[in-house]
Amino acid sequence: MKMLILAGGFGSRLQPVVATTPKAMAPVGAIPFLYLQIQNWIDQGLRTFVFLLHHQADQIISFLEAEKFGLLKACKVEWLIESTPMDTGGAVANAVHQLNLTGDFLVTNADTWIGSGVQEVAQSAVPSIAVLRLQDASRYGLVKFDDKFLVTDFSEKSVEKGSCWISAGLCHLHVDLFKDWDGQPFSLERVCLSALARCGALKAVALQTDFIDIGIPDDYFRFCQWIAANRKGNLCS
Repeated sequence: MKMLILAGGFGSRLQPVVATTPKAMAPVGAIPFLYLQIQNWIDQGLRTFVFLLHHQADQIISFLEAEKFGLLKACKVEWLIESTPMDTGGAVANAVHQLNLTGDFLVTNADTWIGSGVQEVAQSAVPSIAVLRLQDASRYGLVKFDDKFLVTDFSEKSVEKGSCWISAGLCHLHVDLFKDWDGQPFSLERVCLSALARCGALKAVALQTDFIDIGIPDDYFRFCQWIAANRKGNLCS
C-alpha cells in the first residue's frame, strides 16, 4: 500500500537543538531519524512512499536519492514540494490531485515513531485512524470513541489527568475524501477527520506499541537514548 509522509513542517519547537536540519533528518547517533523511520516501515511491509515536502526539502531529497540503491533499493519513492505551506490536509489533497492517486492509502507524520501496527491500520476499514493510550497525554489532542470503535470526538491538547487515548498520526484514507478540494490549506485532523467523526464514519484502530513524537527537545533526546539503549525500556510517556 502507498504511504504518504507529511515531512514539510518547520519544526520550530525542535530548532533550538537541530536548527539547520528538518525534523525528519534530526540525527540519532550517527544516522538521521528518517533512516530509522523508513527501515521500520519497510520491516512492516511497506514499499511505496510519497514524501510531502516544503521546509528544507532539499535535505530530505538528497537523503532519499543517496539511499536509492541502499535502504530504498526495493522501494518506489516519490516526493512533492509545496511552493507554500498547505497544512496537513492540504498537503494530502495536493498529492492526491497532483499524482492522480486512486483508491486508498496511508498517511503518517515523518517525525512520529510508531513501532508497529501499520498493517493493522492498512487492513482496517476506510476511513480509520490509529489511536494509542498514553499515561501522560498532555502534549496531544484526545480521541474519543464508542464501544464499536467509531470516533465520536477530537479535542485539543488534554487537560484531563491520567491515561487517555490520542491519535497516533497514522490514517487509512480514500482519495474520494479530497475530490472537492478547493486548493486551500487545511488541517487534516481539525477539518477532514473531525467531519468524518461527526457523521460517525471514522474508525479507531487501537494499537499497543512504542510511540513518540520527536517534535520537542525532551522527546527527541529521549528517543535518541532509547535507540542508544538498543530500544529497551518504555518509549511511550
